[in-house]
Amino acid sequence: MDIDTWWGLVERARDTAGDRADDRDAPDDPLPGALTDVLAALEPGRIAEFAVTAVEVSRSAYRWPLWNAAHLIEGGCGDDGFTDFRDGLALLGRETFTRVVADPDALAGLPVVIRMARGERGWIGYESLRAVVNAAHRRRTGETASLDAAVEEALSEREQPAGESWDAEDDEANRGRLPRLAALFLD
Repeated sequence: MDIDTWWGLVERARDTAGDRADDRDAPDDPLPGALTDVLAALEPGRIAEFAVTAVEVSRSAYRWPLWNAAHLIEGGCGDDGFTDFRDGLALLGRETFTRVVADPDALAGLPVVIRMARGERGWIGYESLRAVVNAAHRRRTGETASLDAAVEEALSEREQPAGESWDAEDDEANRGRLPRLAALFLD
C-alpha cells in the first residue's frame, strides 16, 4: 500500500472521530473503532498491506531522539512503550507525525502533551495498531492467521533506532536536545 493511501485511511478515521481524535486516554476513545470500520471495508489483502505499511510508518519513527522525548513525557519508556507511543503518534495524523519525527521537541506544542505536563489526563500512545488491523481482518474473514502470515512474510528484519542517542535519564542532555519538553517536564 502506498503511503498516501495509508495516511488517507488514517485521516478518514480521524475525520469520523472528530475533535476527539487526538487523545488515546479516554475510555470511550472513538478513533480505534473508526479505524477498524474503515479497514473492515477493505479487501483482506489490502488490510494486510495496511498492516505492513503501519509497521514501516512506525519504523520511520524508531529514532533515539523521539524515544527520549517519549521517555521524558511519560516518565519512562521501554521498548513496548515506545512501540505504543509510535502507534499513537501515527494516529495523530500525517502532518503531526512528520513534524514530530523531524523535531521531537515539537511534541511540547501538542495540547495532549501540555495536559500531561500539568498532570492531567492524556496519552499519545496506543496499545497496538495491530489490534485494530486484527479486528478489521477478523470482521472481514473470521480469522487472523492469514493476516499474521502475510505480515510476517513481508516484514523480516528488525531495525535499530536511527539518530543520535543520549541517556534519557540525563536531565542536562534532555534540556539541550529537547528544550521545550524539558521545560514542561523537568523544570
